[in-house]
Amino acid sequence: MTPETAQFWETSSYIVTVFGFPFAIFMFALENYKERQLENEELYQKLAEEYAKFANLLIQNADLQLMTGSIADSALSPEQRERKKIIFDMLVALFERAYILVYEENMDRQTKRLWATWEDYILFWCKRDDFKKALPELLVGEDPDFTGYIRKIAGTS
Repeated sequence: MTPETAQFWETSSYIVTVFGFPFAIFMFALENYKERQLENEELYQKLAEEYAKFANLLIQNADLQLMTGSIADSALSPEQRERKKIIFDMLVALFERAYILVYEENMDRQTKRLWATWEDYILFWCKRDDFKKALPELLVGEDPDFTGYIRKIAGTS
């Protein structure tokens, strides 16, 4: 090998090291970021599907008027009160799952966007007096951070 060829290959290896290695690291980081974003979107979709199933449950139990009004528990039959409690239990479990999987103290823009919908759902339900009244019993044994968050939203902390 001639000295010029050796010099060429040595210079080429330096160029690859100086530019190629950082570029490879950048591309690796970018792909990881895209993968995390995709996983977050898939997670959000799964949670949204769970809330859609919950909405169907509300339709099936329209006699309880959980979306449009509020019937006093005393006006409900024992079977209706039981269904209402179970529905509220399911709702709290869904909120807790969303909280654990999505909520962060310092959210980036994307996570804030994903969490905003759940926060709207939580705010809607926490405005209901019957839900707020049931919260202490519903939150027994739930994640402490979630419990503090929802109590703060409901104004029952």
